[in-house]
Amino acid sequence: MNKSVFDLDHQNSSIESKIVASLERVSEAFRVLLWNESKHFSLSPIQVQVLIFLLNHSSQKRKVSYIADEFNMTKATISDTIKTLEQKSLISKQPEQNDTRSFVINLTDKGKNLALQTSLFATQLQVPINKLNDQDKVNLLLSLLDIIRHLNRTGIITIQRMCFSCQYYESDKNGQGHYCKLLQTKLADSELRIDCPEYSHSSPNF
Repeated sequence: MNKSVFDLDHQNSSIESKIVASLERVSEAFRVLLWNESKHFSLSPIQVQVLIFLLNHSSQKRKVSYIADEFNMTKATISDTIKTLEQKSLISKQPEQNDTRSFVINLTDKGKNLALQTSLFATQLQVPINKLNDQDKVNLLLSLLDIIRHLNRTGIITIQRMCFSCQYYESDKNGQGHYCKLLQTKLADSELRIDCPEYSHSSPNF
């Protein structure tokens, strides 16, 4: 029988469990920071997340169905979020030319200013990372990319726009020598992206 990573006897004798438990603590810190930020601006956490997403992504992604998949929520929940943001004059809806039932969501000037402010909510998480030496930062990034890739493969994270799952990405058989076919250039470990604007989904066997 598998032991829970939260079983302290097991956790304290397993470095793997300690790492998972540490990630849970970081996740909790992320939620606390997001909650505090949302309360400050009289918004819900998902409203803040949607504003930040709209600020940083292209019009093709600024649609209810895409945002619902991005945050693993129902279209109805995201539609309610969009409706509230519209009532607060933070977003506007632009009907698509070829399908008037579909629309692109745009930030208003007020919404953009608020998104810029709230997008700094995770700054404290970066403070200890800034203190790491360059190689430790690279190792941490590669480890997190591997974790995200596994979660995407198992369907826990449904949308991913990182290098490892992009059709333009290539590496040698050892997973080294990263290369971007779109940019036609080699990539250093530190240049691997979590969220790339030029991302194009590869086959499911990445």
